[in-house]
Amino acid sequence: MILRRAGLRLARSLGSTICPGASSSYIQHQLFTAGRLNGVARASIRYNSTRSTVIQLLNNIGSKREVEQYLRYFTSVDSQQFAVIKVGGAIITQNLNELASSLAFLNHVGLFPIVLHGTGPQINEILEAEGIVPEYIDGIRITDSKTMSVVRRCFLEQNLKLVDALEKQGVRARPITGGVFTAEYLDKDKYQLVGKITKVDNTPIEASIQAGALPILTSLAETPDGQILNVNADVAAGELARVIQPLKIVYLNEKGGLIHGESGEKISVINLDEEYDSLMKQPWVKYGTKLKIREIRDLLMHLPRSSSVAIISTGDLQKELFTDSGAGTMIRRGYKLLTRDRLDQFESVDAFKNALIQDPFFNGSTELVNSYVDSLNDAKFKAYADEPFEAVAVVNEIDRDIPVLDKFVASKDGWQNNVADNVWSALRSDKSSLQWVVPEDSERASWFFDRADGSFVKNGKILFWYGVESADTITKMIKDFSKTVPQTAGSRLRPSQARLYSTFARPCIGRFLNKSGANRYYSSSTKNARVALIGARGYTGQNLIRLINEHPHLEVVHVSSRELAGKDVEGYTKSAVKYEKLQVEDVARLEKEGSVDMWVMALPNGVCKPFVNAIANVGGNGAIVDLSADYRFDDTWIYGLPELNDRTVIAKAKSVANPGCYATGSQLAIAPLLPYVSGQPTIFGVSGYSGAGTKPSPKNDIKVLSDNLIPYALTDHIHEREVSTRLGTNVSFVPHVGQWFQGITLTISIPLEKHLSSNDVRSIYEEKYTGEPLVKVTQDIPLVKDIAGKHGVVIGGFGVHSSQPRVVVVATIDNLLKGAATQCVQNINLMLGYDELAGITL
Repeated sequence: MILRRAGLRLARSLGSTICPGASSSYIQHQLFTAGRLNGVARASIRYNSTRSTVIQLLNNIGSKREVEQYLRYFTSVDSQQFAVIKVGGAIITQNLNELASSLAFLNHVGLFPIVLHGTGPQINEILEAEGIVPEYIDGIRITDSKTMSVVRRCFLEQNLKLVDALEKQGVRARPITGGVFTAEYLDKDKYQLVGKITKVDNTPIEASIQAGALPILTSLAETPDGQILNVNADVAAGELARVIQPLKIVYLNEKGGLIHGESGEKISVINLDEEYDSLMKQPWVKYGTKLKIREIRDLLMHLPRSSSVAIISTGDLQKELFTDSGAGTMIRRGYKLLTRDRLDQFESVDAFKNALIQDPFFNGSTELVNSYVDSLNDAKFKAYADEPFEAVAVVNEIDRDIPVLDKFVASKDGWQNNVADNVWSALRSDKSSLQWVVPEDSERASWFFDRADGSFVKNGKILFWYGVESADTITKMIKDFSKTVPQTAGSRLRPSQARLYSTFARPCIGRFLNKSGANRYYSSSTKNARVALIGARGYTGQNLIRLINEHPHLEVVHVSSRELAGKDVEGYTKSAVKYEKLQVEDVARLEKEGSVDMWVMALPNGVCKPFVNAIANVGGNGAIVDLSADYRFDDTWIYGLPELNDRTVIAKAKSVANPGCYATGSQLAIAPLLPYVSGQPTIFGVSGYSGAGTKPSPKNDIKVLSDNLIPYALTDHIHEREVSTRLGTNVSFVPHVGQWFQGITLTISIPLEKHLSSNDVRSIYEEKYTGEPLVKVTQDIPLVKDIAGKHGVVIGGFGVHSSQPRVVVVATIDNLLKGAATQCVQNINLMLGYDELAGITL
């Protein structure tokens, strides 16, 4: 029971910081189910089951590689050398439970941070209540005997508060309120009972950790004859770190890091050897900020270079410690960076070679490395590195439009201590554009994805680039790259999958695009995912089932339909699945059990909210794609039109609103011309009668439709609002139903600010949709009969009025596929980490 209560408190705190979207009950269930099933002793549960589960939860804030490497790093030293964490008194008052949960989390993975806390706000509160105004000189509290009695009382109270909070989390903690710091008077006449630490005895700390308890220290010190002296907690933490020499010194504050005085943004990393002098000259670095940076530098100068200082908020402690990206401000000594463009400039060519041999290309061969370095004698290159060559980059400056990053290698410490980031920053600031190639199975592929504007994948190799705006230049890069990576017998793509997929960097066109453009998103997950369809009786549901049946990684586990409940799901051959009549309670139960990875709402407008709320309230890991219009105008949901929206945002989303069929075709047909639009585009749309659904109505009655065309919703159609909202410009839209089954044709008249020729317009569209396999641009007028059963959108016509700046564009789209099911699969693939076109046969 003690452990279960502790886990509940831990789960409540971790629900928002470690597993976004996961409720405390879900995390509690994860933490304790294993222990309950195994029936092992309490201590064994806490060390084994809880530790492995906490590591699994850590994977939600970083990759498995990141978490494992940092755990190995932190456990490679004595327990007391992991971290010294300084906690401000205000945090104990305002965020005690969160602090205790964060510290408990570290302890559950076998780490023993040394915690030292202050109590300044509590002291001031008591003094002010007694009518005593706190006095300071040079930021140091004047501590007379009366003030000292308050200081001592507050330290003891706050220390016991934190210890008690940890004990309630199931973590052993030991209060250490004296015996660690010996001090002399700082200046007795000036500050009275304020100390300057002269000695640190870590014996009580060692005893606490050996007993399996977290040491919780105050910054109170004693003179050799027993007089208690007050010491600033920041100063005490620094003195303690000089003796302990931990890997991490952590200062917890409310701002979550150091804030840049001009930009107002949080500073991610400060490399003191490289940046200290220039940083201290910045006009915004003054007063307390200057003092803090100077004190941290003085501290780090007495510690190994592997040590670093982190300034973070309590809730970001795990992210800062266990991910490459971190969360707050990390300050380290680092090294000065060097650049070289000739071999004779290197102080040690051998050190350069020793760094390069870590490149997998050389496979540890010194002969290959020597040959490569010799080739640089006659080459035009530029090398970037830190002084000890923990990270090295070599740029080949041959006569190409875009320079080539030939080598980028870093040691284990270079990656772990962010030296690679430092070298990359120097490289990026020096080269406005760059291209490079990385093996698709490289464990650092995601690191490079984060630093690229675009990418192109072929046969196990990824071409990356940044700073390239010209589509012609990108096309040339890709052609050159493709020549160097022919299909091989060892390619991991099956012949049926051996197609190209890419992320093209393009200039932003229109107001609906964010700064990253509409880049294709690539990922390579191969883990199977379980899909549940709610409301799958209709045509869209049937097409989804067919696409999932063809998908290499998706499997249907539940299909809900009241009318078809109990019948076999036709068209699905991976396993035997029957239609079910799932109620809201059933959906909540399945989500709570973690039985579904992806929920697809294929319900009419206004119906799915209870199901969505049930999933959200449970707080599990299931993601949602909604095919109705219910959430297309909800800013808390992500709008899932991959060709026009940031794919990386869709990939990170838990809830995606699938666009409407008319809206998808209309947006794709208008978007490229947004910079030239002078008035309101008019959309004349006609859909096949499958768009009216399966419920009988005149709009899907073949007898009524025979030799007929039915206009409907003449004004204020929901797709009119959808298109206007997403494009940022009002449109007029009039929908119709035709007598064919599936497929939409859209004829759109667009007024322009200036006259453009038909060829000009076509070129604009071709440039916009280069590299988008589901958008085809043609000079001809596309026909609706040709789009039925196809996955993409065809745009063409481009008729320009002879006497006025106006163009007519025609687009066709299958309302059941790219207008619904295909686009849903695109979004599912992005959200689950698959290739975007997995399961979609072109």
